[in-house]
Amino acid sequence: MHVLPLLKCHGLNGAKPTIESREPVLHRVGGGRFTWAPDINFTDWSSKEHFYVGDWLYFGFDKHIYNVLEVNRTSYENCFDKEYIYNVTRGGRDVFNLTEAKTYYFLGGRGYCYKGMKVAVFVEQTPPVLHHSPGFKSYPYSSTNFIIILTMLATWTIISY
Repeated sequence: MHVLPLLKCHGLNGAKPTIESREPVLHRVGGGRFTWAPDINFTDWSSKEHFYVGDWLYFGFDKHIYNVLEVNRTSYENCFDKEYIYNVTRGGRDVFNLTEAKTYYFLGGRGYCYKGMKVAVFVEQTPPVLHHSPGFKSYPYSSTNFIIILTMLATWTIISY
């Protein structure tokens, strides 16, 4: 799942915008319901997603065959599953909260890392989302475009008289 915040330049009627955090997003690792499995290109999947602090990862898999381990970069690169940071595995439909802006590393133990079951997730700080007071009108223009349009209207008004 992919959600990006939308920021806009807004009207000039005196109301002030408020800044709030965006809603957390649940990312299905690999893109599907049960896609924590061998032979899936998790690098390609993660490169197409945007991860922010507060988002969640969902790992769907057969817990009798696979597991999910959070590891450090060295363990990730070498498929080493012995000294993991955290065992995400609970029931095969497991979630992991991304609580810090950093790169998280996950792999499938029991040798499955060598079959492609590993993913690195780069997490960014949550960007602010502008929300506006009631009555605050929004315009789909950037601030530069808004100034240009305002200048053109003022020029047209002066020329018209």
